Amino acid sequence: MSDKFENVTIVKKANIYFDGKVTSRTVLFADGTRKTLGIMMPGEYEFSTGSREVMEMLSGELDVLLPGQKEWRTFKAGQSFEVPADASFKLKLKGMVDYCCSYG
Repeated sequence: MSDKFENVTIVKKANIYFDGKVTSRTVLFADGTRKTLGIMMPGEYEFSTGSREVMEMLSGELDVLLPGQKEWRTFKAGQSFEVPADASFKLKLKGMVDYCCSYG
């Protein structure tokens, strides 16, 4: 996993969710791929996906309840998890999380 992106376009307008507790910026690549870089503050959240998502943890720790699972799993900086398209997942955060989400 690279620590920087080169030759990209960044959408200026932020993606803001849950009254500002989750924010991200969209990064567009020349090959058409899209990622978001964001911050999540402590709390509990539920997200729905339109396409497959891979969530890379850059800092912090969270618990996730993935689609079809009954047990929460913990992910920390340096780890990642995948969510299939057209699914929903739940997150619990005790502290701030910095993340990179890849789509498709």
